[in-house]
Amino acid sequence: MKRVAFGLMAGLLGLAMPACGDTSAAAAGWALAAGAEAPDEANWRAVDPQNLLVFETTKGRVLVEVFPEAAPKHYAQFAKVIRSGDLDGTAFHRVIDDFMAQGGDVDAKKGGDAGWPEIPAEFTFRRDVAAMPLDAVIGPEDTGKMGYYRGFPMLTQPSFFAEMSVDGLVTTSIPHCKGVLSTARTSFPNSATTQFFLIREHSPHLDKQYTAWGRVIEGQSVVKALKKGPDDSGTVEDPDMLTSIEIAADIPEAARPQAWVLRTDTEAFAVELATKGEVDVCSLPAIPAIVK
Repeated sequence: MKRVAFGLMAGLLGLAMPACGDTSAAAAGWALAAGAEAPDEANWRAVDPQNLLVFETTKGRVLVEVFPEAAPKHYAQFAKVIRSGDLDGTAFHRVIDDFMAQGGDVDAKKGGDAGWPEIPAEFTFRRDVAAMPLDAVIGPEDTGKMGYYRGFPMLTQPSFFAEMSVDGLVTTSIPHCKGVLSTARTSFPNSATTQFFLIREHSPHLDKQYTAWGRVIEGQSVVKALKKGPDDSGTVEDPDMLTSIEIAADIPEAARPQAWVLRTDTEAFAVELATKGEVDVCSLPAIPAIVK
């Protein structure tokens, strides 16, 4: 039922959405990253291998950096599912061209209920603006509603709301920009288990309705190359497969990919961001990465 529920919403809402940045071509959109081949600490942040997911698909490799703070319960369960091997050999069973690529149906792989529990919804999280200030805000710092934290796009209440809220925090989430990793569910909010989707094109109608908790830093072209369904349902016959998925920290150090992301907490980045104007964060090029 989860497949059908998400697929129906995709068919109704997910077509012809505007494009967002592509990490593979992002350096062309950020002068700070132009020509960079080797990372330096002043401008590049090393990705924690515990937060780096390595997807091997029948179309190629995709690297996703996750942000556990946005959805700690989802990260905890997916880490267990990944390490169990249950996601290996699952299909990208629903792919809609200008929307998303959905996979991870462990129940279908096993021919029945695989026993993974449902995860409480984490569509948004409460952020302490003093302990976790945005690295860079689009627009005025106190009233801006979009920006970046550690390279992740952010959608948030303005920081001045913290002064009026009971808990002193503001509601924040990762918007569904191109390349974002999010979680499939049924029509019930607390029903996610093992299925995920990778955003092929900006899909703002999903914001604060689905749990987003990562972004592609390499391989968005692979996500776009996954075989799509022939109609609006996105159901794929003879689909591409997720042959394996690992957490980079579980791969021997000599064999694991190493990744660095352009820092979004520098004055130089803030200056360049200001030249883009007060725009939707998802209309900007994805924050680039160097992978070795």
